[in-house]
Amino acid sequence: MNIVFTHTDKSRLVPTVILLLFSIFLTAQKPADLIIHNAKIYTVNQNFDTAEAMAVSDGKVVAVGKTSEILNVYRSKNTQDLQGKPVFPGFIDAHCHFSGYATDKWKCELWGTKSWEEIIQRLTAYSKTAPLEWIYGRSWDQNNWTVKEFPNKSKLDQLFPDRPVYLKRVDGHAAIANQKALDIAGITAKTKVRGGEIEKINGKLTGILIDNAMLLVEKHIPEISDDLAIRYFGELQKECFSYGLTSLHDCGMSVHTFGLLEKAQEQEILKMKIFALLEDNAATYDEWIGKGRFTNGNITFGGYKVYSDGALGSRGACLLHDYSDKKGWRGFLLKDKKHFLNLAQKLSKSNLQMCTHAIGDSANRTILQIYSDVLNGKNDRRWRIEHAQIVDKDDVGFFGKYSVIPSVQPTHATSDMNWAESRIGNERLKHSYAYQDLLQQNGWLPLGTDFPVEEINPIKTFYAAVARKDAKHLPVGGFQKENALTREQALRGMSIWAAKAAFQDNELGSLEVGKSADFVVLSDDLMNISEDRILQTKVLQTFSGGQKVHGQ
Repeated sequence: MNIVFTHTDKSRLVPTVILLLFSIFLTAQKPADLIIHNAKIYTVNQNFDTAEAMAVSDGKVVAVGKTSEILNVYRSKNTQDLQGKPVFPGFIDAHCHFSGYATDKWKCELWGTKSWEEIIQRLTAYSKTAPLEWIYGRSWDQNNWTVKEFPNKSKLDQLFPDRPVYLKRVDGHAAIANQKALDIAGITAKTKVRGGEIEKINGKLTGILIDNAMLLVEKHIPEISDDLAIRYFGELQKECFSYGLTSLHDCGMSVHTFGLLEKAQEQEILKMKIFALLEDNAATYDEWIGKGRFTNGNITFGGYKVYSDGALGSRGACLLHDYSDKKGWRGFLLKDKKHFLNLAQKLSKSNLQMCTHAIGDSANRTILQIYSDVLNGKNDRRWRIEHAQIVDKDDVGFFGKYSVIPSVQPTHATSDMNWAESRIGNERLKHSYAYQDLLQQNGWLPLGTDFPVEEINPIKTFYAAVARKDAKHLPVGGFQKENALTREQALRGMSIWAAKAAFQDNELGSLEVGKSADFVVLSDDLMNISEDRILQTKVLQTFSGGQKVHGQ
C-alpha cells in the first residue's frame, strides 16, 4: 500500500494515519455475535479452568480466554463488561417433569399446605372458578402436617357430592378421590389392583389410592386442549430460564405430548433444550424403539422412563424388609420382573437408554440385577437408575461393575430427612441418599430436581448437595454430611455430568469452543461464597445458544 502526503496534508497526517491503522485493525479482527469480558467464567472443562472472556457466534462458543486476548482478536456490536461477575454453564436438570408440570397449570395448587383443613379451604375457593367439572389438586404432603396421616374423603363427599374431586400427592404416587370420582372409575371395596393399593379401613374406602390404583381414576379425567398445553409450555419455560436452566431431561411423557413439544418448537414458542424420555407404554415399543435416538431441533428422544416402585413418603417404595412404621408392609413393584426384563432386552438392541425409577432397596436390587443380566459388564450405554434413594450396602458396587448411572436429586434428601428414619429406621437410613458413595462408582453423577415434586431452582440443588441442609439451613451440621458433594462435583452434576447422562456432553454442559453458548451470569460466585449465602444467589442473566432469554 502506497500512501503519499502533500505539504498541505501534514497538519492532518497524524490523525489520518491513526484512523487508517484503526481501520486496518478492525478489518483484521474477527466478527462475533457476542463478547463477554471482565468476568470470571467457570468453563467446567476437564481441568475446571476459569477464564475472563468469551466470544460467541452462530450460537456457539468460538473462543475462551483472557479479556485482552478476546478483545484483540474479536469485535462485536454486542459486548458486555461483566465487571467481575461469575459466569457458569447453563444449568441442566437431569430429572424433571416439565411437560407434566406445565399441563398441570390449570389445577389447584396445594404445595405448602400445612393441614387437611387448609386444603379444604383452597378447594372451596378453587371450585368456584375451576375450568373443568373435575376439581383437581396437586402437591399435598401429609408429612408437613401436624397430623402426619393420610386424610379420608368424608369432607370431600360432604362438600362436593356431585362433582368429582381428585387430589394428587406431591410425589405423584398417591392421591385422594371423593366418592363421585370413585363411582366414575367404578372403584368399590372389592376392586383389586396390581402394583397399587386401594386403601380401606374397616372395609370402607377412604379415598386414598396408591400408585397403579390412581390410573383407574386418571383415565377418566379430561385432558386440556393442545393449544392451552403449548401456551403452558411457554409459560413454564420462562420460569425455568429465570432460574438459569437452559436444558432439562423430561422424564416420562406420552407420544402425544412429545408431538406437542415439537409443535411448540415449530411455533417458536419452545426454545428450551429438552432430552425426552417416553413413558413406559408397550404400545409404543415397536415403533419408537425402531426409530432409535433422534434429534429434532432442540428436542432429543433418547429412551424410556420406567417406574419400578412408588415413593417412600406414600409407603409405595419396594423394600427388602418391613417398613419401620408399618409392620408387615414392604411396598411393591409396580409391574412384575418379566416386564422390566422384557423392555431391557428390547432396548439393549437399540441405541436408546433405559432410565428406571427405583426408590426402595428391593426395587434398586431388582433393577440392578436386570441391568446386569442385559449389559454384561462395563459398557457405555449410560442406562440410569433414577433416584437410587435406598440402596443396600451389598448392592452399591453394581453401579460401578455394570456402568449403571445413578441419577439423583439432592433436595429429596433434605425434604425427606425429617421423616425418613420413621419409615426405614436408622440402619437403612445410613445407606440412603448416599450421593458421594454413588458418585464414586463411576466417577460422575448427574443431578436434577424432580420438579414439581421439588422446586425448580437449581441453586437449591447445589446447596442441598454441598451443605446437606434445607432452605432453613437445617440441620446445623448437615444431614449425613459424609455424603455431601464438593462444590466442583455439584456444579459438574448440574452441567457437564447432566449432559453426559443424555449423551450430550460433546454439545452442552461446559463453556468450550464448539459447544452451545448456554450460560448464566450470577450475582455471587457459588464456588467461593460462604455456605450460608448460597441460597441468596440470584440469576442475573440467562443465555441459550448465545441469545439472552432472561435478564436485562
